[in-house]
Amino acid sequence: MFTYMDFHCVMVRYGEIGIKSEQIRAKYERLLIGNIEAMLRENDIPFDDIVRERGRIFVNSADPRAPDAIARVFGVVSVSPVAVTGTDIKEVRETAAALGRETIGANSSFAIRARRTGEQPYTSQEIGRMCGDAVFEAVRERNPRVDLSDPDHEIFVEMRESQSYVFSKVIKGVGGMPLGSQGKMIALVSGGIDSPVAAWLMMRRGCDLIPAFFNNGMFSDKDYTERAMDTIKKLKAWAPGHSFKVYEVPHGDSLREFIEKGNIKYTCVFCKHMMYKTAVEIARRESAHGLITGSSLGQVASQTSDNLMIEHYLIDFPVYHPLIGLDKNEIVEIARKIGTYDISVRPATCCKAVPKHPSIHGRLEEIARIEAEFDIRALAEKELSGAIVTKL
Repeated sequence: MFTYMDFHCVMVRYGEIGIKSEQIRAKYERLLIGNIEAMLRENDIPFDDIVRERGRIFVNSADPRAPDAIARVFGVVSVSPVAVTGTDIKEVRETAAALGRETIGANSSFAIRARRTGEQPYTSQEIGRMCGDAVFEAVRERNPRVDLSDPDHEIFVEMRESQSYVFSKVIKGVGGMPLGSQGKMIALVSGGIDSPVAAWLMMRRGCDLIPAFFNNGMFSDKDYTERAMDTIKKLKAWAPGHSFKVYEVPHGDSLREFIEKGNIKYTCVFCKHMMYKTAVEIARRESAHGLITGSSLGQVASQTSDNLMIEHYLIDFPVYHPLIGLDKNEIVEIARKIGTYDISVRPATCCKAVPKHPSIHGRLEEIARIEAEFDIRALAEKELSGAIVTKL
């Protein structure tokens, strides 16, 4: 009899990759396999090899940590530790019966979920019926019953061209697209709750990140900087095999110069606009395809529809706001799931430059007039030249 600890193979399922053209599908599958290998190696999880079949990837590893680690790889929809057997229906029935004895308790209901691919002598329904009979006989003394609608236990049987797979666990993956399948993006990461979530969501869509943290200098403290860097490191844990080039940009002098001119109520709008200007220069240097922000419509003064429009003034570059339609509870839920929440709520002085009464309905012509007093390009170049660049 086998047990969960005896399983030596993990079945990996993907989603969107499967609807791509043959050429793109093969490319993305190879990329996904490379990311799975990197995740396993980074977590010191041994594996023998990884086999690609149409619609499935099979990782030969007996380590019980492997399924959960693989489920963290972007592009993976779900994983299952599986028992591997041949395509002889007798072997398949015996394997299903053994798994039934391990999983089905007294007075429990069960169902067989069978499917097949390729040329098989049996239909899916016939496979399910024969395996169901074998399981029922194996646990007859436990008074089992079959319930196809809402069973206590499910046993899955998948017969493919050369082998069959029997399993009872389906572990949900993070889904999305393989990391590296899309272009590079500059992620504005503040260390608060929102921006790391926004960056993670774009990673989930396949984007490689170049994090940029704008250090407010005299208007914040070292705890704020440490918090931001720790959230970036947490994001890096989701990207094994991919390096992070991190920009720490000195932003305090630009804020100070703006405030000294007496335009206090527009400080937050100017702050974000200035970040965009410098981030665009970073993007051009790094051949990136866009900027990522943690903006959620209406959440704070700089994120009203009026001010979002102003902040994009003369920003001739794609800006992505993946959180724009989410409320705070939804964002917090994701932050908890990805492991950044506890970091983001650590005490820190984030920005002492925020005015007591910031403008929430700014006028474009007014901010344009105010910013005309500054050499915005020179300020952006100064910020970029003073940036500290590190590699994770």
